[in-house]
Amino acid sequence: MARTQCTDRVVGAILGSWRYDISGITPEMRRDYEQHLIECAHCKARQKFHRSLDGTLAVLTALSMISFLFALAVLQRVKFMEHVAFNILGLDKVSMYQMLVSAAFAGLGFSLIAFILVLVTTPASAYLGGMAAERARLIEARLPEAIRSLRPR
Repeated sequence: MARTQCTDRVVGAILGSWRYDISGITPEMRRDYEQHLIECAHCKARQKFHRSLDGTLAVLTALSMISFLFALAVLQRVKFMEHVAFNILGLDKVSMYQMLVSAAFAGLGFSLIAFILVLVTTPASAYLGGMAAERARLIEARLPEAIRSLRPR
């Protein structure tokens, strides 16, 4: 990425300011930018990097939500936490669970907000949806004709 130079610095600067996302512009304008992305290895690599970054952010925030849901499930079963709360911190059982459950719900809420912000502010949802549609087309192409004919169009 750093070793190559953009073939058209003006178009490259425009694409760079949009983080190489051309999904929201009109088809007439998009044609020139798509052509530039085909011809320019630098801009194509930058676009791929940004889409990978967007997808990674979406996956990480989703994993964060899952981990907080797991923490809520584990809170129901951990006896060691009771020992620490009763003997070391001097808390009663209700206070300990309220504190831990509140922290887990706060983390879950924060992760949910972060996930929504990532999907709204980046083209990650369109990118991930496009990847899923491409994979579905590849899988469908490998199916026997007898099975493909059963699928409604």
